[in-house]
Amino acid sequence: MTYSQVQGLDQVKSALAGMVDAGRVPHAILFHEDEGGGAFPLALAFLQHLYCSSRTASDSCGGCPSCNRISKLIHPDVHFIFPTASKMVSLDYIDKFRALVQENPGFTSSELLDALGLDSKNSVIAVSEAKSLLEKLSLSALEGGYRSVVIYLPEKMNQEAANRLLKMIEEPPLKTQFVLITHSPEKVIPTIISRCQRIRVAPEGAARLTEFAEPELLDDFMSALVSRNLPAALDAGDRIAALPSRESAKAFCKFAADAMRQIFLHQQGLPQMAVREGHYAEWAAKCRKTFPRQALEALSRAQTLIDRNVNSKILFTDLVDRLYMNI
Repeated sequence: MTYSQVQGLDQVKSALAGMVDAGRVPHAILFHEDEGGGAFPLALAFLQHLYCSSRTASDSCGGCPSCNRISKLIHPDVHFIFPTASKMVSLDYIDKFRALVQENPGFTSSELLDALGLDSKNSVIAVSEAKSLLEKLSLSALEGGYRSVVIYLPEKMNQEAANRLLKMIEEPPLKTQFVLITHSPEKVIPTIISRCQRIRVAPEGAARLTEFAEPELLDDFMSALVSRNLPAALDAGDRIAALPSRESAKAFCKFAADAMRQIFLHQQGLPQMAVREGHYAEWAAKCRKTFPRQALEALSRAQTLIDRNVNSKILFTDLVDRLYMNI
């Protein structure tokens, strides 16, 4: 699967190609798609470009041995994980999975379950899958390059499986690449989400970011933080806490989380992936390289506490304190 064979998604394809060409590939990428949104063929095209021995500046060659093996899902260093019966692992179903992908690489989750002979209630990514994967990743790459893991629907991981994989996603061995494809990022454990570069694969083929009715509130908040002005940051926190509803407070957190990802891209030298205009380059230059990840964790925590009806004044004062200490 080459980028040219993936329909639409031009902006995302260009950004992924730029990562590979620049040698700045995040160790974990999470594609957020709607059903049948094209994330799986996009993931294959990305990996094919990454592994290709004759790649161009914008795509894989499509004909070298690595390209052929990845397109057929038989590359020995590329592993696929997807929901299965509770006591099984993906390798038990790999022939059916390959047949489905060859016939329809843009499959939906229901089409996958039909192909595997499963139903949604009984499908899971269990701890046995995590154990099997960790054993594989403990070995060197058979071809001496990248080892990659594609996890389709990480929201189907049970808690034990997610916990076992978290450490590997947090601190992967050199040249280990994770690609996750989710339909429900809110159901993926926040600590995994925070370790991934998140890319929205929107239905219309464009990266879509969260919108917020008062974007100037984030501008004031970040300006106060990067200038180390604690009173101004606390004042902005009070204004956020005074938003009229829990949903608007959560919308701010999601909007701010998108901003952190834009800052991260600028810090990594990938401004071509920053799909929203704003002060991100300026903020990126003024905060620590560790700040975007720490801020994402704090914002994810804030959303969870909003759902638990924690007092908004206390919640956002705490958020200000956490971000101010880390910026």
